[in-house]
Amino acid sequence: MPTIILGGGIIGASIAYYLSQQNRSEEIHILESSSTLFSSASGYAAGFIAKDWFEPSLLPLGELSFAMHESLAAEYGGAQRWGYMKGTALSLGSTDAGAGGKRGDDWLRSGTSRAETATSEPVLTEGPEWLTKQEGTAVERISEKGSVAQVDPLRLSQFLLDESLNRGVKLHQPCRATSLITDSTGTITAVKILNNNTKAVSTLPVTNLIIAAGSWTPRVFESLFPSSQTKLSIYPLAGYSLVVRSPRYTSEHEKRIDGESHAVFTTHPPSCGFSPEAFSREGQEIYIAGLNSRDIPVPDSVEDLQQYFDKKEMERLKDVTVRLMGKLPDGAVGATEEVANVDDLQILREGLCLRPVAERGVPFVSKIDDKFLGSGLKTGKNGGVFVAAGHGPWGISLALGTGKVVADLVRGVKPVADVSGLGVGSSKAKL
Repeated sequence: MPTIILGGGIIGASIAYYLSQQNRSEEIHILESSSTLFSSASGYAAGFIAKDWFEPSLLPLGELSFAMHESLAAEYGGAQRWGYMKGTALSLGSTDAGAGGKRGDDWLRSGTSRAETATSEPVLTEGPEWLTKQEGTAVERISEKGSVAQVDPLRLSQFLLDESLNRGVKLHQPCRATSLITDSTGTITAVKILNNNTKAVSTLPVTNLIIAAGSWTPRVFESLFPSSQTKLSIYPLAGYSLVVRSPRYTSEHEKRIDGESHAVFTTHPPSCGFSPEAFSREGQEIYIAGLNSRDIPVPDSVEDLQQYFDKKEMERLKDVTVRLMGKLPDGAVGATEEVANVDDLQILREGLCLRPVAERGVPFVSKIDDKFLGSGLKTGKNGGVFVAAGHGPWGISLALGTGKVVADLVRGVKPVADVSGLGVGSSKAKL
């Protein structure tokens, strides 16, 4: 039963990993349109992982995926290979701000802090050494012990793909699916693909077709199923990011905290106009983001995204980075709007990526019923069309669980986690 996965990001790589783990003789193909692997969110996301920061319909998948991250890291040396670290989540703000207990994605829609999705009651604590003391603020711990973690998403994505390829999965890159081939009964039997470099057209037989193309998922679905009335309502949330090094987060600091990461969520400083998020990662890296935009459209290719890169927006993020992590001048007891921090940070990477966010608030992780395909299209008895997209800022956290669940769905067995609320055509879907 040939399986084709459209999209070679961390979701597609996870699906290939667990499919090939279950049946190494199965023919599995990944089609990736970008000339560079993991060039969007899979390579440029923070890599923050949470166990229970999700609304009820998504919670089973979140808990499953969190446990899978831990077990995969234990089995394959994830601490060294992709920077897996247990962590602590912190909120920087006013002591009467109240951070916990608001599950869901309202924080994303309103531009407030992701700390609102934390499920633990905040407890006053000390911040990490790399976080500059801010006058008039306090640091609160908003996670239970062992309930959050951190990875380097690029290295994890590469591991999943490499293992899949070692098991016989075939990667076609850069190429895209252009159309479907059906038999006389309207059953999908093959996919036509175009090599983006050579323009050569070829055909791959297919029994199971999985769409996991991130922000490009709606476009891919519409191009292959133009008569379908189903709309996968997913929008691109563009985000700027920086990876920096600080003299206050060295290998000695990392040893002193016993390899524990810190995730800091804040709406500080108030004048910045967005909600910064900063994460310490293995290798003395600190990742900071939170400056997001819905104004950047999905380009034809990932490579075209850079034409939308706004240097002024990056400068906004840099200014906030210095305010939150720069060195205080001698004699200063806390950063204020009036106190300019010393910029002693080393910038390792600037980034802009798109994260696919489902308008309904939870991703699509399901088989698509034949009735939603349009034009009388159908799939074979043991086949189907599946979708795994719209994870928003939780794509890395939910990737492993999504890969396992989709592999179960393809095999026709009951998924290990309840994803009944994530289906196409469910009460939450916008069709």
